[in-house]
Amino acid sequence: MSKKKVVIGMSGGVDSSVAAWMLKEQGYEVIGLFMKNWEDDDDSEYCSTRQDWIDAASVADVVGVDIEAVNFAAEYKDRVFAEFLREYQAGRTPNPDVLCNAEIKFKAFLDHAMKLGADLIATGHYARVRENNGRFELLKAFDHTKDQSYFLHRLNQAQLSKSLFPLGEIPKTEVRKIAERLKLPNAQKKDSTGICFIGERPFREFLNRYLSHKPGPMKLDTGETVGEHIGLSFYTLGQRKGIGIGGLKSRKNADGTSEPWFVARKDVASNTLYIVQGHDHPWLLSPQLEAGQASWIAGEAPATGSRLSAKTRYRQADVACTVGAAGDERFALSFEEAQWAVTPGQSAVLYDGDVCLGGGIIDSNAA
Repeated sequence: MSKKKVVIGMSGGVDSSVAAWMLKEQGYEVIGLFMKNWEDDDDSEYCSTRQDWIDAASVADVVGVDIEAVNFAAEYKDRVFAEFLREYQAGRTPNPDVLCNAEIKFKAFLDHAMKLGADLIATGHYARVRENNGRFELLKAFDHTKDQSYFLHRLNQAQLSKSLFPLGEIPKTEVRKIAERLKLPNAQKKDSTGICFIGERPFREFLNRYLSHKPGPMKLDTGETVGEHIGLSFYTLGQRKGIGIGGLKSRKNADGTSEPWFVARKDVASNTLYIVQGHDHPWLLSPQLEAGQASWIAGEAPATGSRLSAKTRYRQADVACTVGAAGDERFALSFEEAQWAVTPGQSAVLYDGDVCLGGGIIDSNAA
């Protein structure tokens, strides 16, 4: 019997490198694919594509797999970046990694891999797939501190049935140990942070090049105008630093301390930014939310009234919630404890224990 062929996305990072080695150890025929998704300023100090390709090719050599590079920059610009800018322009805060997985890694990449004769694709994500009575389930990674199922919640049955996540079963610490034991050239490479196409560059400076920005009033919850914002796109709910209110006097507590200021609301219609003082200001706490663009891994929404858990941002512990009306397009959630800085544009992702059910894009935080 011939070996199953797996095409794995190799980014030049340590996770996908170890995943490629694990697949080979498991007896698959493995081909590496390096995706180039961004080329607007390839030569800048912030864009590491060239070095990443060198690292991926060097690892492929050590592990003993073939690798090829494929350019998805046009698809990325159309399907991910254009949507990213549209959301920012509308005053929301999108999560491009969620879009990138749905539109590039598990669509354009999957299609390309199938043309290469692949049976399956794989990535270095920390997540697991399980078949259960003919249905495919997306599960959290064994290492909950690294779990990335949040970013994969838009995958469907057809995509999951073709996907392998070798790192889902092992802790991140073990991944580094394997890389060192194999003497992989990138064993000490830092994990990449930040948004894929922005790299480590200052975010505001990057957005500045692409978004029109219209200054407007900055107001308190009382309606008093206390300054001017530089454009609603450049602020996110819950933001504390870089608001630009240096001269604004803070109200003092009884003990003489003062609470920091936070971005609490954006009124796009009047181009007004509202700021409040204190982490626990009522405007920053949401007992419920509504989400659109729903995507359900099983192909159907959870039942109205289901008691589940949710994340409204990636780096957050799961919180208990009850599903309000849920359908193919939209759903509502109510929380036992009001959630802090629930942000339109971010993803609300639902879980039943370790099983990721899907989610959607937050429209309103109903604060």
